[in-house]
Amino acid sequence: DIIPQPLLDQYLSMTDPARAQTVDTEIAKHCAYSLPGVALTLGRQNWHCLKDTYETLASDVQWKVRRTLAFSIHELAVILGDQLTAADLVPIFNGFLKDLDEVRIGVLKHLYDFLKLLHADKRREYLYQLQEFVVTDNSRNWRFRYELAEQLILILELYNPNDVYDYLRHIALTLCSDKVSEVRWISFKLVVAILQKFYANNANALGLNFINELVVRFRHCSKWVGRQAFAFICQVGMFSLCL
Repeated sequence: DIIPQPLLDQYLSMTDPARAQTVDTEIAKHCAYSLPGVALTLGRQNWHCLKDTYETLASDVQWKVRRTLAFSIHELAVILGDQLTAADLVPIFNGFLKDLDEVRIGVLKHLYDFLKLLHADKRREYLYQLQEFVVTDNSRNWRFRYELAEQLILILELYNPNDVYDYLRHIALTLCSDKVSEVRWISFKLVVAILQKFYANNANALGLNFINELVVRFRHCSKWVGRQAFAFICQVGMFSLCL
């Protein structure tokens, strides 16, 4: 009663390879782009009507189709709710994490939005995989690493101080030594946000350990760029205190 069956059938048939040859070579991409809207119209109770189509699109040989889904998977998660997301979207999300950079960036740009919808135990599993975002197919793709730092600043609130210290701290330090100044600058903000996380949660020992590590790694660095990084971190920290 929500969508006429013939119209829904026409939409679902857009994944048929024959349609790409006879109608439009990018018809699967159009189908992927419209899927969150169709899912919202049908409601989560009718997700079974779209599930197979979504899985077909997620494994499409065209990376542009997979990229389109990667950019909207967080919106679909909101529509479907936590149970359907854990059962049907998480496996596809995991596949996108190992895809081409052109697909992974879609997941990365909304990483916080997706992770915050997961249960804490499921969310914690991704701590081991966040490090993989530092490595890209093309090392010159510095915007990828910049986006990672921005997302990590948001993601800090989803994890406890010990997890931040054990996993996210290493990523932050790596990004602080990036070859691109734009990446280093946003990473300095990430470092300060981590310190604020520690002290806001009374994890003073972790905060002190991290500060000592920053001093050894940057303040006493033999290269001027390292010592400059320490000065910038202090600058960002002082600015944050003023706010």
